[in-house]
Amino acid sequence: MDEALPQISSVSALAGIAPAEWNAVANPPGARYDPFLTWEFLEAMESSGAATPRTGWRGAHVLVRDANGRLRAAMPIWFKYHSRGEFVFDQSWAEAWQRAGGEYYPKLLSAVPFTPVTGRRLLVSPGPDEHAYHAALLDGALQLAEQTGVSSLHINFIDEAEAPFLEAAGLLIRTDQQFHWQNDGYGSFDDFLASLSSEKRKNLRKERAKAQAGLTFQHIQGEEITEAHLDTFFEFYMDTGNRKWGSPYLTRKTFSILRERMAKDLLFIFACEDGKPIAGAMNLIGSDTLYGRYWGTLDARPMLHFETCYYQAIDYAIAHGLKIVEAGAQGGHKLARGYGPVLTRSAHWIAHPGFRDAVADYLERERAAVDEDMDFLRDRTPFKKE
Repeated sequence: MDEALPQISSVSALAGIAPAEWNAVANPPGARYDPFLTWEFLEAMESSGAATPRTGWRGAHVLVRDANGRLRAAMPIWFKYHSRGEFVFDQSWAEAWQRAGGEYYPKLLSAVPFTPVTGRRLLVSPGPDEHAYHAALLDGALQLAEQTGVSSLHINFIDEAEAPFLEAAGLLIRTDQQFHWQNDGYGSFDDFLASLSSEKRKNLRKERAKAQAGLTFQHIQGEEITEAHLDTFFEFYMDTGNRKWGSPYLTRKTFSILRERMAKDLLFIFACEDGKPIAGAMNLIGSDTLYGRYWGTLDARPMLHFETCYYQAIDYAIAHGLKIVEAGAQGGHKLARGYGPVLTRSAHWIAHPGFRDAVADYLERERAAVDEDMDFLRDRTPFKKE
């Protein structure tokens, strides 16, 4: 690729990009399908009022076109005026920099808003020159950071394959952990239980029996999803959001837009008593992964969260041949339920050299602690020991 040819620009909203153009680099043919990278999902975050300047998200999506004007690379980026809805916690960095007299916000963030999902952030269409377009894309993001004078650029939940490139480019790598369920070719939930130690197997059976007592579970997806289902789930979502976050991130309109655009990628799991939903979980479906995103209930019962979000998701994944259930951030309690520890990564560019050195020193020590914790957790999974 001739270095003089790439045309680097940015747009303030996904609405300014043709969906087919964006999707051609976000989910190119033959690649692993990631519903969170689609134009339909990301633009819904903006047009529904969830990720807007009013809520502290101002778009600055970086685009790289070739000499013929074809979009070859893109990066979803927002100016952020706070650190909420990110799940990679940098508030202590913000406080330290502001105590030193600096302005931490606005910063730049490349991520999927409001969801801690790992995936590609450097969206480049495949080809012999894709590495050059990766470089052009990152260069465009760094130029944006330098020209606007922000304190930092954060690229969260990056794909493992992106980490070496970003580290070589001078970004600082941060690690953390999540818990994912892996499908080891199970034909049924009982096959999965058979892979666990006797004690853990008995515990899971007891949990499922307690959670399922008096309830039925419905899996609603695709064209089956109605606005009435969304009304019910939004009530659950608001209850959880108000208790956990203080202010829920998504709007009712967000769910309607997602249903209209990508119902085939949505799965709602409802726990029902006498035919009436009392709890529910929203999932998105990728080519090989079921992503559990949001959950809520108006009738908190023992083990109901585990059943609705974890065990029902495993049932669905086994039935549909999915390899992974990725149930979001946090949750050491997932370990005992067959969800194993998985390393997550983010990359960070810090403008001020002294502040960068302090963050780099902190991250080095933090990575060592994460590695130690991962080793500890791997030794304590509920599976039978070899």
